[in-house]
Amino acid sequence: MTEFGFVSAGRIIFGPGVSRRLPGISSEFGSRALVVTGANPDRFADRLEEVAGALDSLSTFEVDSEPSIELIEKGVSRGRDAGSDVVIALGGGSVIDAGKAIAGLLGNAGKLIDYLEVIGGAQPLPKPGLPFIAAPTTAGTGSEVTKNAVVYSPLHRVKVSFRSPYLIPRVALVDPELTYLLPPGITAASGLDALTQVLEPFVSRFANPLTDGICREGLTRAARSIRRVYSDPDNTSREDMSLASLFGGLALANAGLGAVHGLAGPLGGLIKAPHGSICACLLPHVAAENLRALKSLPDASVQLARFREVAQLLTGQPDAQIEEGLNWLIETCEMLRIPRLSELGLTRAEIPALVEQSLKASSMKGNPVDLTADDLATIVDAAF
Repeated sequence: MTEFGFVSAGRIIFGPGVSRRLPGISSEFGSRALVVTGANPDRFADRLEEVAGALDSLSTFEVDSEPSIELIEKGVSRGRDAGSDVVIALGGGSVIDAGKAIAGLLGNAGKLIDYLEVIGGAQPLPKPGLPFIAAPTTAGTGSEVTKNAVVYSPLHRVKVSFRSPYLIPRVALVDPELTYLLPPGITAASGLDALTQVLEPFVSRFANPLTDGICREGLTRAARSIRRVYSDPDNTSREDMSLASLFGGLALANAGLGAVHGLAGPLGGLIKAPHGSICACLLPHVAAENLRALKSLPDASVQLARFREVAQLLTGQPDAQIEEGLNWLIETCEMLRIPRLSELGLTRAEIPALVEQSLKASSMKGNPVDLTADDLATIVDAAF
């Protein structure tokens, strides 16, 4: 057995209604909160009022798109002007990523560009930022338990990571009730992102016994609930998907990802589409190309056995074969009306640059088999 470690949020609290504990938990870390929210903070006005009543002051900062460098810097200025001593993110993955970055920078000198990978200085964050609490309102990214924030640079047309152990939230407060009113489109995209993030770490080169158990449970819950939560949601299916999302964050933070996210990162810089929609569109085609590449190797029995187990977990059939699992993914994407890459805004002229960028993506390191530029082009063409 190879050596492995495990990192996560300082404290994870999961369950229907646990977001009601936010005022008390916030007051453990500070008295002047900066609350990072989505474009419509009124959705959670009752939670914000409760937090405000427990603290000396509360300022809000709205994130209406995937976080850019400029938006993060504005959030940092808002926090400094307010004298904030704790940061709370109440929203989806973009909100949580923005909150992470803002909290990290509020405790350190320098600009965001100094710490960004690929396009910036990639400097390590010198010390902890402000205490950060994450309360997700979607079930997809698992960002509440990871150490990186994804940031968009319009100048470079690329998404890059701000990454540090100091960005891991002090508390992840995962309340399925916050997802109950999500519309079908967001439910579908975020749900398939969650599914991808328990599937890719399970077949990753860096999988370990601890993440394996988390992924098996996440795959089981996502498979039995993702179709129902889209077409006829109930509390149980919402809870399953919130837990699958949480498990995906735990798994990817400790076992890596694969070609879905290796392609999705650069794609997110090229087209203005939600990350979950991009991952969902790519997922069955990446799985198919991985399987084709593995079957061409002289000995890939271990990796293929993983994909066979995925098929059994997805279909609920103990004797299911790999192709049945692949068919399940294709049928699920069709049922959830996942758009094609062309519908999301990609043009054929952008594919060569996309493939070149994707080959350099850190997520590719975890893919169960090395994929060539031609392999990646085949995936994009199939998803186009």
